[in-house]
Amino acid sequence: MSGRLEGKVAIVTGGGAGIGASIARAFAKEGAKVLITGRRREKLEEFVASAPAGAVSFHAGDVTKEEDSKAMVAAAVAFGGRLDVLVNNAGIDPPGTVTEISLEQWTRIIDTNINGTFLMCRHAIPEMIKTGGGSIINVASLAGLRCIPAMPAYTTSKAGMIGLTNAIALDYGPQGIRANAICPGATATEMLKNSMAPLAKGQGTDIDGALKLLTRFCPLPRPASPDEIAPAAVYLASDESSFMTGAQMVLDGGACAVDPCGAAIASLGTKWGGA
Repeated sequence: MSGRLEGKVAIVTGGGAGIGASIARAFAKEGAKVLITGRRREKLEEFVASAPAGAVSFHAGDVTKEEDSKAMVAAAVAFGGRLDVLVNNAGIDPPGTVTEISLEQWTRIIDTNINGTFLMCRHAIPEMIKTGGGSIINVASLAGLRCIPAMPAYTTSKAGMIGLTNAIALDYGPQGIRANAICPGATATEMLKNSMAPLAKGQGTDIDGALKLLTRFCPLPRPASPDEIAPAAVYLASDESSFMTGAQMVLDGGACAVDPCGAAIASLGTKWGGA
């Protein structure tokens, strides 16, 4: 099936790379007009140059600044004449336990992942209401449902995104706005690969080796590619998901199915209760 998003106008924050770029590419392929945003103008320009003519535009800016978020929404409406879909994908993930992370870093993560999502929704929702509704897709994380060691700010922010998603679904459903969250597990983005550098160094391996270590207990023992996450966003943006709101789509290679105690035993080459 093609043209599933024909006539729709979408914003994808953090759309110049990783999951955001894959979603923007998939949206354009399905007929949507897409505005991508981000702080790295050169990445945005590079993406637009590679896209079909007239399908994708960009607006550089920082989602943590209200004037930028407002301008992003206005740019999307100017580009496509309306706004139907908002994908909140911009995010950061610096590590550090509660006693290690600086207040500055904590605030920066919460500002980007939570406040940025809030500000984009704040300005997108009135535009969606004008045309009878729309779809908000928040790219949260498996970390919003399960904890990652030494990353309390990131896990808190992603859990908060899920809570915000549900609140928007409740408050704006009667006005035709659906809100859902996508919760990817390990996905081979630039951000994750950068995060794996210390693990790779400590284990005397490369990034691919670190990713294998990271996912070795998952039923699908590998990271996802960003292109494997994008189809979920297409579904949530399309009319095929017209009765779906306030939900979390978990794309984690089966990680949630794993009991860490059982996985630890299996790693020793034995079975639960086995000799």
